[in-house]
Amino acid sequence: MICVGIDVAKDKHDCFIVNSDGEILADVFTIPNETNGFNRLLQCIRNFSTPESKIKVGLEATGHYSYNILGFLINNGLPTYVLNPLHTNLYRKSLSLRKTKTDRVDARTIAAMLMSDVGLKPYTDTAYHNEELKSLTRYRFDKVKERGKLRQSIARLVCILFPELEKLVPSLHMASVYALLDEFPGARQIADAHLTHLKTLLNYASKGHYRRDFALSIRESARASIGSVMPAKSLEIRHTIRLIRELDAEIAEIEATIKTIMDALHSPITTIPGMGLRMGAVILAEVGDFSRFDSPDKVLAYAGLSPSTYQSGQLTNCHAHMEKRGSKYLRFAIFNSTKYVCHWNPTFAAYLAKKRAEGKHYNVAISHAAKKLVRLIYALEKSRENYSLAA
Repeated sequence: MICVGIDVAKDKHDCFIVNSDGEILADVFTIPNETNGFNRLLQCIRNFSTPESKIKVGLEATGHYSYNILGFLINNGLPTYVLNPLHTNLYRKSLSLRKTKTDRVDARTIAAMLMSDVGLKPYTDTAYHNEELKSLTRYRFDKVKERGKLRQSIARLVCILFPELEKLVPSLHMASVYALLDEFPGARQIADAHLTHLKTLLNYASKGHYRRDFALSIRESARASIGSVMPAKSLEIRHTIRLIRELDAEIAEIEATIKTIMDALHSPITTIPGMGLRMGAVILAEVGDFSRFDSPDKVLAYAGLSPSTYQSGQLTNCHAHMEKRGSKYLRFAIFNSTKYVCHWNPTFAAYLAKKRAEGKHYNVAISHAAKKLVRLIYALEKSRENYSLAA
């Protein structure tokens, strides 16, 4: 067995090669983060290996810094293990009481973890190529979050410029409201608007839903409004609306690309009633390859949804909280998907009602249903069979 530990950095990588007998084949050496450096590492590994040799290459999950070298190793057929930095940190501390952390030490630690065989599983080609879906879903998550902040700004500005408007419409974040505020960014501008022009604008933006009577009520409310006349705020609200529209177009484009990838995957996860395409994509993207997990409980632990445990002598934590470690995106997707699945799936709805009848808080009951959902997803992905509701 030949174990290769790689400590990944932005511009260079520190490598260490050792065999299963503890013999150091290549002490820590540094390669640049470029093609020549990657080829040098590959050649070095091949120099110390034979056709009968078993090779393990390990590196930490360091985000985008590790992506290129990871792809290089997988494409060259080397069994590669991606380690959790928290795991390697704890393992390094267990080897020595000294507070020592350097790139050279980390490379040796990773190689030692590979030799110890601490239940590690190789990073598969499926998981690597699933990174594109992960990148898209996380990108969408950030864009939606950014749009949410801008919508909060709209609510704040409307409260200053035309506070009565919020009571006249179902939501401030409608195409018709945005069209109104983009052209008339304040109560004073709406009050001075010609009724025919105002009616035409609202009718077109709402696709015929709002007619003359609504335009009249909007103008009358604007004339009696307590809203302030602030040109700076009016300019801000118009620019904010334009930014939201740009984000809407970008999010729609991202979602179209996500749908294309999901259609190619043919995942049975989307056959579960209540499981949307977007949340299903996040779950698949964050888990990567379900074959890496021996049981659904390990998927739960990976998402940080498993309960923490603390017991010492007669002391036991009676109210265990979620660990909340691992991927926050996966945890968010599972938890929110569970709410919709419990609404649309009779089996899950009954299960949620049962937990609620036991006196559990709604969020606690949802967490129990989330575990049930993860077990279902795990079974479907393993069998590659579509969901079918039991008769």
